[in-house]
Amino acid sequence: MNVSFHSPAPRTAISGSKAHKQSKQHGFEDMELDGDHEDGSNGSGVKDSTLHVVTPGEVITQDTAFMRGHGTYIENEKVVSSVAGVVDRVNKLISVRPLHTRYTGEIGDVVVGRITEVAQKRWKVDVSARQDAILMLSSINLPGGVQRRKQESDELQMRSFFMEGDLVVAEVQAFFGDGAYSLHTRSLKYGKLRNGSFITVPPALVQRCKSHFHSLACGVDVILGLNGYIWVSAHVPQNLDEIDTELVYSNKNKEDITPRDRESIARVGNCIRALADEFIFINDTIISFAYEASLQYKLKDMNKKEIMHAIATEATTAVDNMKG
Repeated sequence: MNVSFHSPAPRTAISGSKAHKQSKQHGFEDMELDGDHEDGSNGSGVKDSTLHVVTPGEVITQDTAFMRGHGTYIENEKVVSSVAGVVDRVNKLISVRPLHTRYTGEIGDVVVGRITEVAQKRWKVDVSARQDAILMLSSINLPGGVQRRKQESDELQMRSFFMEGDLVVAEVQAFFGDGAYSLHTRSLKYGKLRNGSFITVPPALVQRCKSHFHSLACGVDVILGLNGYIWVSAHVPQNLDEIDTELVYSNKNKEDITPRDRESIARVGNCIRALADEFIFINDTIISFAYEASLQYKLKDMNKKEIMHAIATEATTAVDNMKG
């Protein structure tokens, strides 16, 4: 028996005049697309949708007065979505914000990344962006904190500083012409990462804070990369005067990491995963509350869905109570 499939008929878009009339009746004449109207319309000729969520190939509007932005294209004089996401409008410009997207950085962002390639006078770093970031040889500190221009001998020793697979924490300092990020590790608080565990969460969940380097009460350090890469490690001295500059590029972990330290690192990592699984903003405060909430459970049970939900719920409640 032959079976044929037919695509559903597309919903008709609201004309500009009709949408304007509807929005005027409800007092939303000047509201942008981000705000949902009581009648479900957006007051701008854009297709009716409760949350303004569209899928690829879906017609957003047929009104030719609108311009297409990111995440859209023009087909038969209609603005069509090219990604799955939320429709956003600024005046006459319509764009679609993807539900899942790569990291989009800003100058000054603290990021955690992995070295993917050693090239001429530079390293390529995976920072969960659309393309690898660039860490120039001139943008790092030399061992011992020596301040001088980089020489040919330094270029020959690049793999003694960073090699493929190394994890680093750095800061975004500029953008190249092709959109790639330029990183630097000139401060002693940046550099190679050791003694810990690497965790990945959606970049949108990492909350911007005054500092992204945190020492928790449980004896664990957390670096919250704004690109969604998080590093959880055993405590290391935060006072720059206590840091041994000769060991900045060492590949050896601490020898005195105790089983209790390892358990604390694993527990904090599981707490972060639980918060991300519940789509909760991640900062040092809620991680601390989540850690306290997790102490009643065994470490091996923390990957169970019901326990992850319970930990995230208790941590969120504790934060709400703290705010009053």
